[in-house]
Amino acid sequence: MIGAVGTIDPAARIDAPGPPATVVVDPARISEVPVEDVLTPTALDLLGTMSRVHDHSRRGLLEARAARAAEISAGELPGLDPRTEWIRDGDWTVSAAPTDLADRRVEITGPVDRKMMVSALNSGAKVFMADFEDSLSPTWTNVIEGQRNLRDAAALTLTFQRPDGSVDELSEQIATLVVRPRGLHLSESHIGMDRTPMGAALFDVTLAALHSAERFSARGSGLYLYLPKLESHHEAEWWDAVLADLERRLGLPVASIKVTVLVETVLAALEMDEILYALRERIVGLNAGRWDYIFSIIKRLGTRAGSTLPDRTLVTMTVPFMAAYAERLVATAHRRGAHAIGGMSAFIPNRADAEVTTDAIAAVRADKEREVGLGYDGTWVAHPDLVPVAMDVFDGVLGDAPNQLDVRPPLAETVDAMLDIEVPGGQVTSEGLADNISVGLQYVEAWLAGRGAVAINNLMEDAATAEISRSQVWQWIAQGAVTTDGVAITAELVGSELDEECHRLVAAGLDPSRVQIAAELFRGSALGTELPEFLTLAAEAHLD
Repeated sequence: MIGAVGTIDPAARIDAPGPPATVVVDPARISEVPVEDVLTPTALDLLGTMSRVHDHSRRGLLEARAARAAEISAGELPGLDPRTEWIRDGDWTVSAAPTDLADRRVEITGPVDRKMMVSALNSGAKVFMADFEDSLSPTWTNVIEGQRNLRDAAALTLTFQRPDGSVDELSEQIATLVVRPRGLHLSESHIGMDRTPMGAALFDVTLAALHSAERFSARGSGLYLYLPKLESHHEAEWWDAVLADLERRLGLPVASIKVTVLVETVLAALEMDEILYALRERIVGLNAGRWDYIFSIIKRLGTRAGSTLPDRTLVTMTVPFMAAYAERLVATAHRRGAHAIGGMSAFIPNRADAEVTTDAIAAVRADKEREVGLGYDGTWVAHPDLVPVAMDVFDGVLGDAPNQLDVRPPLAETVDAMLDIEVPGGQVTSEGLADNISVGLQYVEAWLAGRGAVAINNLMEDAATAEISRSQVWQWIAQGAVTTDGVAITAELVGSELDEECHRLVAAGLDPSRVQIAAELFRGSALGTELPEFLTLAAEAHLD
């Protein structure tokens, strides 16, 4: 087993003097997982170097996030930064996308497990987003096997053996693979340097670059990334520095690691031009990450008077503040020559229920028709059966053209509309409260069991669903919300309904110990006076 291995030169960073650092993999926590082909001595040395050079600034960015959140909580309304007006008013564009990212009309997403990756790459989608983040429960097994699967996919040797012995192989034509690493706020607790857990984002991209970048390049592609949960252009600058450093250390061409940024926080939505500019040599698109965006709205604006959001199912992309965000994204992206990629419609087909499948297809089709009508170049789906549905919608508008970059909607004055989060006719119901509690518990129970993409009530859910569910409950308590049938939402009421739902879920067959842990995590993240930034930060302590 690998223990204390991998010293690095302290001169790798001028402002980090001292003895060489030691990268340590905790053998007590990973004894059942083979890692030698992933955490090679070269990999450990590179991980140590990247951590030594870049992790201090990552932590500084998180401190800046906290300070900005405190300012907003104290009453400062966010808006466009006058100091970067020169960027917004400038006449500049980003670099053109590589050939295999020019057409992104349908993208399928899912975790980096072997079965999912083979299925998604063969699905007929133009792009597959292989996810180390919200749809992956970051157990050590999942993370290490994900890197191994990514390496094999890059080399076109990825296969999946079914229980009956049959083997699924990659087709001749496969989707372009894009990797989503974990966000800046997460740590990889299984590996540390100088007694400090390594940033998960650094861990993910360093190993992906080391093991997979040259393999992608050898077949005419490249290492392409989806960058999650940015809150400022300073974070985009950090990513650009990290990726440039990896390119230099590994001998990769400058700006060959291309990125798409998920605009899934309200603060990033106010800095889309600045984020594009910071990454202008390597960014190829912006994505409307709608579910985390709603979570961000609650976190940053949810304590203001009149800011109570209605039931989660009523906060659709057609409500005014979400529509303004969607319109501003496509206008900003196209003005700068970047793709605009639409978000996920969570509806999924049920092969055992024709009516559910019919409704899911109709809902997905309507969602994709809205996006393509706004000028989006592509969209996300969560299930292979939905690829033809979305493809048909985008084919009908794009035809043989790879994208809609020539569609240049005006950059409307959408900032005020983005920050006015009132939903006309929106209601808080007892059913909506019960749904948030039930779905939140079911998802966290599955996440604790190692599953990050979970079908619940014919919807494909990931960590963003649990975050919205618990943050909505917190907001309703904090704002003194009353349901349409006259029930005041209090911590006592929610605690009682949590207990009842735990009993119901255990009776339905869920693991009692995991349900109990899920309930305690939900209580801790929804019933306090302050809203914790991320539920998953507390939940990670319960993973292997």
